[in-house]
Amino acid sequence: MEYFTYTDCPYPIREDIKREHRQFWHRLANPGSWWTGAERVAIAQEVRNATRCNYCAERKTALSPFTFEGQHRHAGELSDVIVDAVHRIITDQTRITQSYVNKNAENGLSNEAYVELAGVATAVFSIDEFHHALGLEVEILPEPKLGQPSHYRPSQAVSGTGFIPMLPRDGATRLESDLWQSDRTANVLRAFSLVPDALRDWKQLSSAQYLSMEGMTNMVKQEDRAINRLQMELIAGRVSAINECFY
Repeated sequence: MEYFTYTDCPYPIREDIKREHRQFWHRLANPGSWWTGAERVAIAQEVRNATRCNYCAERKTALSPFTFEGQHRHAGELSDVIVDAVHRIITDQTRITQSYVNKNAENGLSNEAYVELAGVATAVFSIDEFHHALGLEVEILPEPKLGQPSHYRPSQAVSGTGFIPMLPRDGATRLESDLWQSDRTANVLRAFSLVPDALRDWKQLSSAQYLSMEGMTNMVKQEDRAINRLQMELIAGRVSAINECFY
């Protein structure tokens, strides 16, 4: 399947952004660590359904999202528990609680599967919003590839910091040695580390759409960026405030 080349976009788009977007869609179609390719693509579809879900819009205005009942707009390919998790991550993420994550696990959505789901949802939403900002149609989702998930879980993952287990600061070792250097990391990186490939997806997209981990040390301007670091952080800070980002 061919994806957008952005040739009809009135704005110049860097080649690394185009490349990372295309590569993510290819990876999305393949089996992951805890979901099949078909399930991963179905999760991506629910990301888009969530943005047009009347129930989500009404629930977001409720005093508590856990006392408001209704029916999500969904494609019917995933269970109610999975659909609700995707929709909450996209529309009401600031009110996700430890008890909600625990209840999902009791209902069959394990911590590992939840992290991969969140990784897919975050990446798809990020790319889609890039398209929306430029007035472009979103990409057609890829055809899923056959195969089974690997069920790989890094043995060094521990609980105690967030709602789900993650690698400790010094835990980027063995197969995870590429995730960060030594023990120099942050919780925003560790959050996806229970599913290393989800973190790898996030890092690759973030490196193109924002900055690489190495680029974070450049406080002036990266040569291939149109705006300087101060301007980038001003925009990032404003977007974070609007989205009620914990960070």
